[in-house]
Amino acid sequence: MEPLPVGFAICGSFCTHHKALAALERVKAEFGEVIPIVSETAAATDTRFGAAHELLREVERICDRRAVSTIREAEPLGPKKLLSALAIVPCTGNTLAKLACGVTDSCVTMAAKAHLRNGRPVVLALATNDGLAANAKNLGALLARRNVYFVPFRQDDPEEKPFSLMADFTQVPQTLRAALEGRQLQPVLLGTAPRQGS
Repeated sequence: MEPLPVGFAICGSFCTHHKALAALERVKAEFGEVIPIVSETAAATDTRFGAAHELLREVERICDRRAVSTIREAEPLGPKKLLSALAIVPCTGNTLAKLACGVTDSCVTMAAKAHLRNGRPVVLALATNDGLAANAKNLGALLARRNVYFVPFRQDDPEEKPFSLMADFTQVPQTLRAALEGRQLQPVLLGTAPRQGS
């Protein structure tokens, strides 16, 4: 049987989109076929980090296909069993909370819900300023949830943002491979990042 595509969903942590696109390039090179999913917020919001249409254009160029960007487009991913795995890169605190609480109100959370119904892996690459505060309980719930895996993460700026968590986006392909084997890539908790200039 032919391997199924990997899904790659991008949420609205705009300052990490450059890292997400680099991870998408690596995932595409390794897995071949990738179905891109871009949250409604990311697909429609221009920020100081870039224009929404430029993000969509780059995602679609890398994947060589149109991005899923509505709940209606995301829903068939589950019933049609279209994905072998789904990576959410970046996974914001907002999306983390929705996944932990079963809220399905965006194309990304719909893709995750639809995909998880098939007992297949969802990989989360955190990018949240409140991972060790309001979202700590949601992180704990998802760390214990079946078929949910995490890209190894760390406190990205413990001095200035002590509650913030950030995945090591370079490890997205390895985490996907491990998740497809039913394993959590270890260590999941990384040491703090080296300080700039040290």
